[in-house]
Amino acid sequence: MPTRILVVDDDAAIRRLLRNTLLRAGYDVVEAANGKDALRQAVGEHPDAVLLDLGLPDRDGLGIIPLLRAQGDLVILVVSARDAVDEKVTALDLGADDFVTKPFDTDELLARLRVALRHQGSAQVTQKVVRRGDLVIDLDRRIVTRGGEEVHLTRKEHDVLGVLARHTGRVVTHERLLSGCWRADEEPRVEYLRIVIRNLRQKLEAPQAVGTVIGNELAVGYRLRPDQ
Repeated sequence: MPTRILVVDDDAAIRRLLRNTLLRAGYDVVEAANGKDALRQAVGEHPDAVLLDLGLPDRDGLGIIPLLRAQGDLVILVVSARDAVDEKVTALDLGADDFVTKPFDTDELLARLRVALRHQGSAQVTQKVVRRGDLVIDLDRRIVTRGGEEVHLTRKEHDVLGVLARHTGRVVTHERLLSGCWRADEEPRVEYLRIVIRNLRQKLEAPQAVGTVIGNELAVGYRLRPDQ
């Protein structure tokens, strides 16, 4: 059975563009023009992933994300003209896997979808080792090697990298990283997180290739970039 994608958008032209793009890529496609139909299709068609617009005529798409998430282990990729940082953070915190802003490049959207679907599949089995090129992250043993040589990380660097590695290819918000890697009595602040990310980049990336391993979603969070 081909992977089934539910496209939720009130703009018929956008739905047609996404349908044709997805069909050419080998996906099965179902559509919905509003929130009510989206939830009905999610229950009846059992999609593997949802491409969700936030500006729907009957309800805010943000409110649909938890309801879709409750349907099971499906990928939720927000595709919206809303580009405010707080909207992106809210969508991700509610359970979206990624956020693509309109107007979008179809190749980039397909790449983001492939990454999210791969992560969904690998999440069925707990990952113990994450590989990205010559970078190997052993999550259980907290050992990181690059080109076969061990990279010495601090405890906090291991904590942050571990969270990013478990969500490879997906944006992890500042709030999620801070709450997961800092205790309340450590006064978690974004400035401290930036220092840890800077140190990780210095240890894991070539000087001329900053951001190629750990990407930055401006004012939202970070992602461990997957192999292409």
